[in-house]
Amino acid sequence: MNGNCIHVSGLRMQYGNVYAVDDVSFDVQYGRVFGFLGPNGAGKTTTIKVLTTLVHPSAGSVQIFGKDVVKQAKEIKKRTGVVLQEPSFEANLTVEKALDLYGLLWGISAERRRDRTRELIDAFDMNDFKSKKNDELSIGQRRRVQVAREFMHDMDLLFLDEPTVGLDPAARRQLLDYVKKQVRGGLTVFFTTHIMEEVEYLCDEIAILNKGRLIAIDTPAGLKQKYGAIKAVEITTKDTPVRSIMHLIRPIAADALIETPADDTIRISSKEAQSMLVEIIELFSRNSIQIESIAANPPTLEEVFLTVVGKA
Repeated sequence: MNGNCIHVSGLRMQYGNVYAVDDVSFDVQYGRVFGFLGPNGAGKTTTIKVLTTLVHPSAGSVQIFGKDVVKQAKEIKKRTGVVLQEPSFEANLTVEKALDLYGLLWGISAERRRDRTRELIDAFDMNDFKSKKNDELSIGQRRRVQVAREFMHDMDLLFLDEPTVGLDPAARRQLLDYVKKQVRGGLTVFFTTHIMEEVEYLCDEIAILNKGRLIAIDTPAGLKQKYGAIKAVEITTKDTPVRSIMHLIRPIAADALIETPADDTIRISSKEAQSMLVEIIELFSRNSIQIESIAANPPTLEEVFLTVVGKA
């Protein structure tokens, strides 16, 4: 499906004299995973509450599936799934019965509920505790149930607000893999997390919110290119031992950590590694020193996030 699943224009949420969300605008295309990031108190949860029709905006326009979140909330909810941060589970029901009940509430047939329950128990690795009551489960197990049950019904848009809290690395990857599979089938996902590895793995586009304002929006690669900086470079020369040219390199990289992991290789680590690399390439060219290969350590998304938030 082409076009925008979510359209937000000039969104504001005001509490007294304070704007929790201040003039925020963005679009989310169908079939994409949109990462919505920010430090605690940035306005993420407030924005999600508006998008999921839980609260009305103070100002601005929000449309989902081309429908207004205030005037057409019921139509939007029919096609939407929501997993919020707050724990939510049916304490006295087993995992199997909780999933079945959720499907029943969505009007799913008994046969389809049985099939979907089996599929989700396998996909989220819940066979070992499927017959246990939810109040007997660990925090991570309850979280798996909370996320899995949203997939009992068909939907076009899923809101995931820090869905992997309490999960071990294996369970976290299983959850993300399942979400990724559903996205390939056309699902749109609005995703928040504080774990940047999850963002890198899952998200097509990222928006960063701070103090209620949208301060950056781009693909992960685009944000790295715009805000990141190479911290280390490794250069391998061709037929030239680096020891013989170290006296040429040191003036350029005087403040850097210089290492020689091999006779023909030099590694330079510095905040200015990127600019140093340019100077060294020019140096080698002037002195007829041939380069076999160049490797650079790109910035991490966490480094980019901290840079963007720090500048705001």
